[in-house]
Amino acid sequence: MAFDFSNKVIVITGAAGGIGSHLATDFATRGACIVALDLNESKIKTLINDLPGAGHSYFALDLTLRDSLDDVLAKINEKYGHIDVLIPNAAITTTDRFDVRTVESIERELDINLVSPLVLMRKAIPLLHKSSDPRIITTVSLGGIFPLGETPMYTASKFGLRGAILSIAMDMADKGIKVGAILPSATDTPMLHREAIEGGNTLQFLDPPQKTSDVVKSFIKMLDKPTFERYPKPSESWLVRAAMISPNLMPKLMPLFRGRGDKGHKKYLADLEKRGLARREGDTWHLTEDD
Repeated sequence: MAFDFSNKVIVITGAAGGIGSHLATDFATRGACIVALDLNESKIKTLINDLPGAGHSYFALDLTLRDSLDDVLAKINEKYGHIDVLIPNAAITTTDRFDVRTVESIERELDINLVSPLVLMRKAIPLLHKSSDPRIITTVSLGGIFPLGETPMYTASKFGLRGAILSIAMDMADKGIKVGAILPSATDTPMLHREAIEGGNTLQFLDPPQKTSDVVKSFIKMLDKPTFERYPKPSESWLVRAAMISPNLMPKLMPLFRGRGDKGHKKYLADLEKRGLARREGDTWHLTEDD
């Protein structure tokens, strides 16, 4: 049965980002009330003002500040009285290598990507229980199955989040809350744009990055037919899961795909340049939004 979005209160973190903003827009078009959470106040304010329908709200906050999170949940309770769907979607990544990055940056990335989503879910349980059909859907990643050498903290956080969500889904199944995760592969978002120009893992570009609309479709399928996990590109999910059966073979297997990934990376950079999203100066790339 198709999920009825009408007047559903849907809370989305990282709502100003590529995936989050598209989720908000699609769900609002279907009649949902969107509660957008993001660190960037100007972007989520613009997002909310542009959404169709009524009853939307936004809150600018740092998810790692627990008192701020408590305040926001209290305001959601005051205005709506419940949460129907909670989507912990916010995440960051960096191409800074593990042996040179700061300890503080390691702690912050793990907090934003792993700890904060779990804290938010736990704190939101009372509001979810006030819904007649509560759901939690997290944005994980194929990086939660397959390790990427250039982004170990992102990989660590997504491995951990995937495991936690599977465990929580089993625990909450008999407690009235449906819990699941979407595991996208590389998606054409501002986060991937930055990773591409900063020298992220080129294996992400074996195939052209998927569109945010592909990820949105997986969320809708999850709402229509809840399950523990869904993959916007099922073929890629089978490939990475098969590769992880024998992780000791990875040093031998990765070079076989590196050339194709490097070519895909160059094509993606050229596409960003064509779209006016990036520019090249010699061998260096820059995002135009940073100009």
